[in-house]
Amino acid sequence: MSGSLGRAAAALLRWGRGAGGGGLRSPGVRAAGSGGGGGGGSAERLDAMVKKDKVVVFLKGTPEQPQCGFSNAVVQILRLHGVSDYAAYNVLDDPQLRQGIKDYSNWPTIPQVYLNGEFVGGCDILLQMHQNGDLVEELKKLGIRSALLDEKQDQDSK
Repeated sequence: MSGSLGRAAAALLRWGRGAGGGGLRSPGVRAAGSGGGGGGGSAERLDAMVKKDKVVVFLKGTPEQPQCGFSNAVVQILRLHGVSDYAAYNVLDDPQLRQGIKDYSNWPTIPQVYLNGEFVGGCDILLQMHQNGDLVEELKKLGIRSALLDEKQDQDSK
C-alpha cells in the first residue's frame, strides 16, 4: 500500500472506531451466512452469491464487527457513501468459502467487493475509488446515490 493510501486507510479505521458502537449498525446490511453444510466454495454457488445483490462483500467478520482492519475499512467506506443495503459474507465462518472466493475471483486476499456481480477488488482498490470519485460513479450506475453527494450539496448551499 502506498504511503498516502496507507494514511487514508488508517484515517478511515480511526474514524470507524471513534464513531460510536451502537450507531454503526446498518439495518439494510444482510450478514449473509455461507449456507453451512459443504459446497460453500463451488463456482456455481459463488456465482449466485455475487450476483444476488447489487453490492456484495466477502469479509473477515461482519459489518457490525469486522475482524481485520482491511474489512473494517471497506465497511467504513460503504458507510461513508450511505450504502446500507448489501450482502456481507463472513469468510471466517467457512474455510471452503474463504478459499473458494479467492479462486473464483483469482484474487488472493479478503475482503472482496462485487458491484452488480462484477469483481471490483479489495480494500486498497475500493479506497482508491473512494478517493478519486470513481465509487460515486459506480454506485450511480447501480441506482445508488452516494451520501457524499448529499453532504457536498449541503456544504454548497451554506
